[in-house]
Amino acid sequence: MKKSITKISLFILTGLIIFGCNTTKRVPDGKRLLTKNDIYVDDQKNNLEEVTNQLYQKQNSAILGYRLRLNLYNLAKPKSDSLFKAKMIKNPKRYYHKANWLSKKQVKRLGESFLYSGLDNFLRKTGEAPVILDTASTKKSLRRLKSYYYNRGYFDVTTKYKIDTIDKKKVKLRYDINTGKPYIIDSLNAYIASAPLDSIYQLRKKSSLIKTGQRYETSIFIEEKKRITEDFRNNGAFRFQQNYVSFDIDTINKKHRPNVNLVIENEIIRTEDSVQTKPFELYKISKVNIYTDHSPTNPNATVKDSATYNDFTLYSTDKLKYRPKAITDGIFVTKGNYFSDFRTSVTSRYLSNLKVFNYPLIQYVEDKSQKNSLIANVYLTPRKKYTFGFSTDFTHSNIQDFGITGNTFLSIRNVFNGAETFEIGFRGNIGSSKDLSNPNNTFFNISEIGVDAKLNFPRIFLPFKTDKIIPKTMIPYTTLSVGYSKQTNIGLDKQNFTSSLTYNWTPKRNTSFKFDLINIQFVKNLNPSNYFNIYKSSYNTVNEIAQSYPNVNPAYFDDGNLRIEDGVLAFFNDVSNGLVPVTLPDAKSLLSIAERRARLIENNLIFASNITFTKTSKKDFFDNDFFAIKAKVESAGNLLSLLARASKQLQNQNGANTFLDVEFSQYIKTEFEYIKHWDLSRKKVLAVKAFGGIAIPYGNSEDVPFSRSYFAGGTNDNRAWQSYSLGPGASGSFLDFNEANMKLTFSAEFRFNIFQQLNGAFFTDVGNIWNVLDNTEDEDYIFNGLQSLENIAVGSGFGFRYDFNFFIVRLDLGFKTYNPALEENERWFREMRFNKSVLNIGINYPF
Repeated sequence: MKKSITKISLFILTGLIIFGCNTTKRVPDGKRLLTKNDIYVDDQKNNLEEVTNQLYQKQNSAILGYRLRLNLYNLAKPKSDSLFKAKMIKNPKRYYHKANWLSKKQVKRLGESFLYSGLDNFLRKTGEAPVILDTASTKKSLRRLKSYYYNRGYFDVTTKYKIDTIDKKKVKLRYDINTGKPYIIDSLNAYIASAPLDSIYQLRKKSSLIKTGQRYETSIFIEEKKRITEDFRNNGAFRFQQNYVSFDIDTINKKHRPNVNLVIENEIIRTEDSVQTKPFELYKISKVNIYTDHSPTNPNATVKDSATYNDFTLYSTDKLKYRPKAITDGIFVTKGNYFSDFRTSVTSRYLSNLKVFNYPLIQYVEDKSQKNSLIANVYLTPRKKYTFGFSTDFTHSNIQDFGITGNTFLSIRNVFNGAETFEIGFRGNIGSSKDLSNPNNTFFNISEIGVDAKLNFPRIFLPFKTDKIIPKTMIPYTTLSVGYSKQTNIGLDKQNFTSSLTYNWTPKRNTSFKFDLINIQFVKNLNPSNYFNIYKSSYNTVNEIAQSYPNVNPAYFDDGNLRIEDGVLAFFNDVSNGLVPVTLPDAKSLLSIAERRARLIENNLIFASNITFTKTSKKDFFDNDFFAIKAKVESAGNLLSLLARASKQLQNQNGANTFLDVEFSQYIKTEFEYIKHWDLSRKKVLAVKAFGGIAIPYGNSEDVPFSRSYFAGGTNDNRAWQSYSLGPGASGSFLDFNEANMKLTFSAEFRFNIFQQLNGAFFTDVGNIWNVLDNTEDEDYIFNGLQSLENIAVGSGFGFRYDFNFFIVRLDLGFKTYNPALEENERWFREMRFNKSVLNIGINYPF
């Protein structure tokens, strides 16, 4: 019976596909479906997107040659609501029966419902109507193609088109373009009427985008207009506009070798009944006024307080709330300098970055008391001094089966009247873990509370000046942050303290530096010996294993059970040393529990400094052709090591120095990441990411702390493995938290549009983690040079992304293509099965 149902369903589905595959099904009689556009340039086929984009009519979209959206559209019944109406008219008894049972209005809505029309409406909306040949659009496309090549220097271009009939209802178009010989610029001459502008141009004419021997391109001339205008307006030409720049292309007696004349006439002054011209003049700033509490709704409010500082005048409608220097440090429009659009722009960016004001308004008015002078008025609208918010999240992790997290934050702006911002937040968490001892059988048996504070200064906060190294134009700011949390697991009582002093600056747009002078992380467990009283399920597993082996030392037991904590640890030690042989499954269970315990009770002190450099060419959110680079170097423990030596502090039993009774970490870490996107046209993008990182312990440490180590796998890493489940090396480790101190990864992803907001992707992720230069001894874990690259894991798969405009929901299915943990002859493709795949759900793209 089940087989019959399957066959019937398959037969119906096949029939629907065949029925829908009639691509001319919805093409009216006498009309023809446009199936293809071929463009030939000088008898060579051209498929460049910028060329095909000139066409007004394009054939229906296809995925691997199959016109999915057209066939979906064809499956929909045309005017399904009208069919319902005709059905009711044909059978009035049925209509009156429904009307008596519902109502006339509801019967009408029934015809528009999903039951009768919804599926067809969905198919029409998701699908794509057939593209019917329109010769008027074809002629418009021909004109656009001609204009496209004309603007690229082919002034003699000729175009034509041809319609090829495939069958009664199908045609394809062929466009033929003969470009002819291109026009090459022979010379460039400038005729600038205003002497001040001519002087500026002559000083910078080497920067011209127009070069002799270059093929004429309209886009280059447009960019050159923009460059000249920016140059003039950044050097005092306040009244100059781009429309004053024109180019005369002289082709007389210069066939295919035109002369280019740059022409800039004098300024045009229009009065009521006449038009006059005069040379452009350069303007200087004579005065800068700063209105610190401007209100757009009450722009003429009376000024009650003012102050003068370094040629700036500050005004306030109430008592002045800011130290003048804090504001004027961000004003680059200064008295005595020439008017400059660049200075105006960087001033706006700096003031906005303070997060104390809304986007500023900067206006210029001519100073009637001085010739060629401007008064700059800077209007600042303060944001609210206090901002309060809160949020709630539900969480799940390896440790916590269920948790509720709450956060509150308070922001205070202009704390010390120097445009500083102060943020403080409180966070709390209650959770449930079935692993924990729970004698009272309470659902929530985990709790955590914490506080975080952050203070931002709009400058480099140091006892000495840094303006020569990091000028104000780089928009520097300093962040001092402190955080403390205490976690209670019914006895373990973990304390966590963090603090950092960070400097940020932006040398160029899309380029930034971040320098953590101090970055502290301090973790201490006050009651680690209570671990197995808390995590009872772990203890019960160890206890059952110990009871199953008769050669376990009886001194480890009390009343038949392993004694907490010394008995458990002694049993672990005997198993590790081979004194108590156990089966492989039991050994794996014990090792996993021991590793998990070590991570949960690990005390740590990291006192580090690091610097991060980032650079990107991405212009905006929609830019799909860009690169991004990130490099970071971190060093930890050196200062504490010097203090330990100076104080002649005693070492602990492991031979390491301590601070506050905790071993401090000492290591150097460096990492590099490169991301590149290529726009392949037609909503197709190829994206790649390469990452390499290594952290080397030395001095006081034999390994790298867990929070600074690397892991592999997960939704933004190698998607064929779950987080922490890959590596190190060929070990195929089964621990809960597999980590190491070296990582190499490379990912490539081909993204394409399926229809509307739904996108697809094929991806390959390559990489692994290894141990190197630390206390690891197992060869399967260690990176031993190039030969270790054979243990790089390969994952591949496909995914779907749905674009909600403000964020993207991502679903990826990863398959283990090459698994280095398997035997050598079983590594490739042995786990390319759905039951071995890993499903990843994420927000936004992985890189």
